[in-house]
Amino acid sequence: MIKVFKFGGFAVSDAESVKNLVKIISTTSSAQILIIVSAMGKTTDALEKLCKSYVEGNNDVQEILKAIKHFHENIMIELFETKVHPVFDEIANTFVEIEWMLEDEPHPDYDFNYDQIVSIGEFLSSRIVASYLNENKIDTKWVDARDFIHTDNTYREGIIDMNKTRSSMPILKNMLEKQTVITQGFIGGTSENFSTTLGREGSDYSAAIFASCINAESLTVWKDVPGIMNADPRLFEEAKKYEELPYSEALEMAYYGATVIHPKTIKPLQNAGVPLFVRPFLFPEEMGTRIDSTAKLNTDISAIIVKQNQMLLSISLKDFSFIDEHILIYLLQIISEAHIKLNMMQRSALSLSVCFNQDETKFNKLYDTLKDRFKCKYNEGLDLLTVRHFKRDKLDTILAGRTVMMEQFSRNTAQIILQ
Repeated sequence: MIKVFKFGGFAVSDAESVKNLVKIISTTSSAQILIIVSAMGKTTDALEKLCKSYVEGNNDVQEILKAIKHFHENIMIELFETKVHPVFDEIANTFVEIEWMLEDEPHPDYDFNYDQIVSIGEFLSSRIVASYLNENKIDTKWVDARDFIHTDNTYREGIIDMNKTRSSMPILKNMLEKQTVITQGFIGGTSENFSTTLGREGSDYSAAIFASCINAESLTVWKDVPGIMNADPRLFEEAKKYEELPYSEALEMAYYGATVIHPKTIKPLQNAGVPLFVRPFLFPEEMGTRIDSTAKLNTDISAIIVKQNQMLLSISLKDFSFIDEHILIYLLQIISEAHIKLNMMQRSALSLSVCFNQDETKFNKLYDTLKDRFKCKYNEGLDLLTVRHFKRDKLDTILAGRTVMMEQFSRNTAQIILQ
């Protein structure tokens, strides 16, 4: 059976991390391993900065690119100890793809520019890791994820064509019968051979698609945490680790913003019956958290999820008309067209209030569409607190000293926007 291992940016952030990755692979008993990697360290952030500067026509484009090159070169020097190794030419050729693009005028669609530039991070990391695996006698084949993950032309939020994607997977399974295979997370390809990305932190989703389409024995996501915690230990000292979670609860937690798992990850695994393990990269002997259909949910442990940097927007008609179903449908449509994902929504007679991740570009697009017909009020820099299986007394303790902007309660879930 095939095991799929996904390593995030933390797991390939420096030379020592890459060495630890190789150690994990070398001590795994399964001979059939598909490896999915993210960009190294904070490379995605750096490439986002590069893209923004390029589109805006700033003078620091080459300086940013040089820093990204220097970061990867330092890792390669530490891993391979000589610039004669073929991987240096492979990485130089990969950077040429960006350099050619930077010589031309930006495409009018910012998201198109973003995907062509930012996707390079995964190609850089996977090339380096593949070379180091082969250097350590682990027979590894590098493949381009765009040959297997097929999407439409929705840049930055590529929608996967599952039929076409599934039809390409037998080729990959044949490769895995002969050797370890490594590819990229986060990216797909269009029918015109352009790159798309699957949404920020989308490498987990990529891994889930691969695992479900090749009927993998399991998917293991290696993280910088002990497993899935009921709360962020940096914010809550009493955070506890879940030993196991059913698919349904993991999906709910991911939907509400639990950052350990990408929101789209669970469903393809659940459909295919592939268990997910979230394990600590620095302590690979520990089992972390298991997610599958047999797991039991302990509702005595409340899941506490905090999404920061939120925006609360209240929309009302300038003529004081009701927000009826027709207006609601119209508003949700234009919110969707601005590629804004709602984290919370509340409707009154005269207004619709929505909460979403703060994104200046997307918000400006939405505001420009609304401003002539609607009155818009908004607050920035808010926190969205979601508590699954909440206990009222503990919730009051968390809210102490905070200003509540909006709140909603259901049987199992409390959502509160805080200033």
